[in-house]
Amino acid sequence: MKLKSVIKLAFLALIVVACNTKERHDPNFKNWAKTPPMGWNSWDCFGPSVVEDEVKANADYMAEHLKEFGWEYIVVDIRWYVDNQTTGHYNAYDKSDFIIDEYGRYMPSPTRFPSSANGSGFKPLADYIHSKGLKFGIHIMRGVPKEAVFNKLPIKNTDITADQIYSTEHECTWLQDNYTVVSGKPGAQEYYNSILDLYAEWGVDFIKVDDLSRPYHDKEIEMIRKAIDQTGRPIVLSMSPGATPIDEYAHATAHANMWRTIDDFWDNWAQLNYSFEKCAEWAPYISEGAWPDADMLPLGKFIRGERATNRYTKFTEDEQYTLMTLWTMFKSPLMFGGNLPDNKEFTNSLLTNKEVLEVHSKSVNNKEWFNQNDLIGWVADDPESNDKFVAVFNSAGDGFVTTKNLLYRSGTVSHLTDGFGEHIDVELPKGSSDLYLIVNDGGDGYTYDHANWINPTLHLDDGSTVKLTDLTWEKAFAGWESVKLNKSVFGSPLNVKGVEYKNGIGTHSKSIIYYKIPENTVRFTAFAGLDIQGTRFEGGSTVEFMISTEDPTPKNEAPTAIPINLTELGFSGKCTVRDLWNHKDLGAFSGSDFAPVINYHGAGLYRISEIR
Repeated sequence: MKLKSVIKLAFLALIVVACNTKERHDPNFKNWAKTPPMGWNSWDCFGPSVVEDEVKANADYMAEHLKEFGWEYIVVDIRWYVDNQTTGHYNAYDKSDFIIDEYGRYMPSPTRFPSSANGSGFKPLADYIHSKGLKFGIHIMRGVPKEAVFNKLPIKNTDITADQIYSTEHECTWLQDNYTVVSGKPGAQEYYNSILDLYAEWGVDFIKVDDLSRPYHDKEIEMIRKAIDQTGRPIVLSMSPGATPIDEYAHATAHANMWRTIDDFWDNWAQLNYSFEKCAEWAPYISEGAWPDADMLPLGKFIRGERATNRYTKFTEDEQYTLMTLWTMFKSPLMFGGNLPDNKEFTNSLLTNKEVLEVHSKSVNNKEWFNQNDLIGWVADDPESNDKFVAVFNSAGDGFVTTKNLLYRSGTVSHLTDGFGEHIDVELPKGSSDLYLIVNDGGDGYTYDHANWINPTLHLDDGSTVKLTDLTWEKAFAGWESVKLNKSVFGSPLNVKGVEYKNGIGTHSKSIIYYKIPENTVRFTAFAGLDIQGTRFEGGSTVEFMISTEDPTPKNEAPTAIPINLTELGFSGKCTVRDLWNHKDLGAFSGSDFAPVINYHGAGLYRISEIR
């Protein structure tokens, strides 16, 4: 790797970025994001290779078309400090040209961000964005740069060097730029202080810190919180990736403005369908200034992202309504992922509906109301009246499987997943005689989704176990090649992240393997992981593992009427209903009279007002 030092320009940097970061502000960080943040992030569209002109073009578009609707953040995502990064995929560590200053702090690439030359950093770009009436954000990785450690660079305002504050433990599994900063070591807090001081001098308003909340690094989170606070500048803190452990909700709420509920989210129905479960799980922990984050909106056009190049979103229009409606009712931060200047009229209609955006910003007591037979309802209150907001969803299967009777869902498993797999231990309903092992596509556009069920085991009620591989499956198919016993679908030894296994099943999404099992089976265990053959390809594999004891084949993909019981919502008399997406008053209803017909994978959002 090449260390491009800007040490000799340090004195210029101090002149250029000097600003009063100790200005008076509300010290309560939750007041810095009283409503869920809304903005644009470069990741989906440009991966790690966004350049200054692209950032400015999106800022210009937001200022002209979206700012009046509450959109305000422009966020430069990962690896802005790598000078030779030109594609949607990360350069290997030893082939990356890092830009770093004399104090071991990453600096923007002057090749990609020309205004950052001569030690100016991101201040000129931040000034440009601020001049548009918008706010500026950046992404960083947790930890201290390895380049700072290897070169023993000093930590600003100390006599300590970077090699004295790090540990190789808990190193990020998917990007090897940094080492862990060890809380309590002399210089550790000072290092985080030094980088946040720099960002405050640049004029940063928002910081997304990656490899922070899954696994959950509580000590580094606390150091980052202190570092932000000591700058004297209100900088909104976003923690990534997910899934953040839900039992850490109190700690997350006490230290961050937003934190991820799932891993990277893409334009794939299986992931959107899975988000219903995670949003319902996190809804009780929504609070002002501290927002569970369902991840970015993969809408519009992607240019050269990690998972999408030169194409528009794969979500149908109905699925886009579902996405925006769920994120609205869940009050997730809204970070648009596509290239804004390429937006179509329909895309903008999703981003500029004032009635819907008011639900997103003002509603309270948001929660899942019902979830039955692939039909889902959410409800929230209008704090300024007795009105209710109701959203309904027709979340039937994805054309491959239905998810209504699943016993287990892994969520997306990818190269971001620790160990490239998930350990499964699930109880089976009493008397179960069928077992379906399902591998769905992760929706990233890649076809190397080699997946393994390692050591699949049935646990019987008498305490004995049966290897599933000792039984004969009834049916089995894979999306590529054929399902194989004790080998990968490629025909090689089963191998997950370099570890070989003798017992298991190799397959490829989309896949269903159906077994008849002993009726006294009470549990199923396995390790479900990505086979090494798929992860060797650029982009790797992304899959989702599922388990069911009922046939998962979807039965109904038609529009469906979804009754809304107004009495159950607390309305005793007649109510008016307004369709918020279509800006239409639908009439007066009572009891269960109102039953909107919702398209397959579609959604409806309504304001219910009692007639007095």
